[in-house]
Amino acid sequence: MSSEPQVFDLIIIGGGPTGLFGAFYAGMRQLSTKIIDGLPELGGQLTALYPEKYIYDMPGFPRVLAKDLVAAQVEQALQYGAEVVLGRKVVGLHRDDDGVWTLLDQAGQEHRCRTVLITAGAGSFDPKRIPLTGGRAWEGRGIHYFVRRLENFRGKRVLVVGGGDSAVDWALALEDVAEAVTLIHRRDRFRAHEESVEKLLASGVEVALFWEISEIRGDEHLTGVQLTNNQTGAQRDLEVSDVILALGFSADIGPIKGWGLETQGSTICVNTRMETNLPGIYAAGDVVTYDGKLKLIATGVAEAAIGVNHAKTYIDPASRAFPGHSSEQSSK
Repeated sequence: MSSEPQVFDLIIIGGGPTGLFGAFYAGMRQLSTKIIDGLPELGGQLTALYPEKYIYDMPGFPRVLAKDLVAAQVEQALQYGAEVVLGRKVVGLHRDDDGVWTLLDQAGQEHRCRTVLITAGAGSFDPKRIPLTGGRAWEGRGIHYFVRRLENFRGKRVLVVGGGDSAVDWALALEDVAEAVTLIHRRDRFRAHEESVEKLLASGVEVALFWEISEIRGDEHLTGVQLTNNQTGAQRDLEVSDVILALGFSADIGPIKGWGLETQGSTICVNTRMETNLPGIYAAGDVVTYDGKLKLIATGVAEAAIGVNHAKTYIDPASRAFPGHSSEQSSK
């Protein structure tokens, strides 16, 4: 005989840094919690895309590898016994007559709760590609969109394409690993942090501005590219074995768009309590928007704490949103 699913106080959709900190704070507030994530591991993009990339904007860490940050956050998040469901994307959400929310995952399993915290990050992410005929044919044969292991590029000649934080950070990280690193950017202005750009320009990485890939060459594997200067039309051949296209990702929050939430593009609108327009539904991290929003991990974890504490008062109106300082609370 099947039994009714447990009704959790809080279900967190997304197991990245924001969701993990939300689970920790939910444990601090003694909320029964479940994390659901469509990826096979906790950590979100930090685990899936760049586990060996350094993170610089987390308090207390001058710099920390993404995989090490995730490991510490998982330990912190699960200390209060949160249940974890991985490899299951949430595809449906509806509110029962008794005010309990039911979430349906892609396998048809129902998950019930009193409140929801959506920390889905950018949702599903598809890498932006260069508009080059036949470019996709080189994927897996020298074209990469992210770096999971720096050692895979040991002793190679690498071209990094892009002007954002990922491009700059990867170029710097590969400087002491690869035989040679070149970074090209189609403009003369970077979107990366100023300090990172300063380090890049002072490094041994060759930086070439206003250059774009116009042709990819090779046989079974990429062996070189032709570059074209978009200001002068000049062309240049560059011998490389690997190209990292760090051009960003196109975000899509997928089925979340059909849940009746107020959205703006691929983001969810929230107020200062991280409340959405639906009762008992909160959101935090890169998936949310509000006036003055900054997409930083540090911002996301703060938003998760805000959302969880207000979820506590939603469940128990007699409780306070402010939990007191964590230094005053005993941990298990």
